[in-house]
Amino acid sequence: MKTTSSRKLITFDWAMKRLLRSKANFEILEGFLSELLKEDIVILELLESESNKESADDKFNRVDLKVRSSIGEIIIIEVQYEREYDYLQRMLYGASRAITEHQREGEPFSSLVKVISVNILYFDLGHGSDYIYRGFTSFTGIHDNDRLQLSSRQQQLYGKEQIHHLFPEYYLLRINNFNDIAATPLDEWIYFLKNEEIKDEFKAKGLQQAKKKLSLLSLPERERAAYERYQYQLSYQASLIESNYGLGRLEGREEGYKEGKEEGEKLKALDIAIKMKLKGAAVEEIMEITGLTREDILQE
Repeated sequence: MKTTSSRKLITFDWAMKRLLRSKANFEILEGFLSELLKEDIVILELLESESNKESADDKFNRVDLKVRSSIGEIIIIEVQYEREYDYLQRMLYGASRAITEHQREGEPFSSLVKVISVNILYFDLGHGSDYIYRGFTSFTGIHDNDRLQLSSRQQQLYGKEQIHHLFPEYYLLRINNFNDIAATPLDEWIYFLKNEEIKDEFKAKGLQQAKKKLSLLSLPERERAAYERYQYQLSYQASLIESNYGLGRLEGREEGYKEGKEEGEKLKALDIAIKMKLKGAAVEEIMEITGLTREDILQE
């Protein structure tokens, strides 16, 4: 009879914020990427960029992590909880920025880094029945419908066999679409990402290490309290999403909403405050969670 672990595990996004940035824990991330990309990934370093620095504000629903693999490829990993209707464009921007950040002035274009964008999504993006999508660039003939290939000299120059190996690749993991049946090692990782649980019989690379190191009980008391606050904040923000916050934001854009990110964040905080007040939360607690002033809260 198969058994499952009853140990409570922290979420992958929190692990990326706090734990997976440590070289001692690289094997967890290496295991995940190896199963996804179907090759052995060894992380050499964590690359710093403005989007990669840990924010003091743990209320953000997006986490970015950028690493360099053993063969020099740049891998961007993003975990996203909140709906963003321009998310696909933001993926393109992130991959493009990674390329330019790591291109030294005067270097030939043949030395451009390969970027792999891995996006772990906890919301519905587009229409489709699958839970893992891969996107890459190819060139197809208009008349002959043939696919353009690299010449032998180009293969030697670039060290790549196919044209799509030169361009960014994108992986979309639509976690909510997964049916909880772990038929492959990668499915075992998806199961963990969705359920925060690793079954005893799972054999995917990195998962057993994750089971040991991502235990909530193993966290120091201060870290555990911070994690619980983070999950509490996510719960309220998830309620916002379900109460048509995303649709309201889209309608606002269509009507010409241009008041900027700061005003948008305040509206979001006010929506959270209203829900907390309806649930009987104290003003001090609402102030702590939303960052609003007492006057803002009492006016609602």
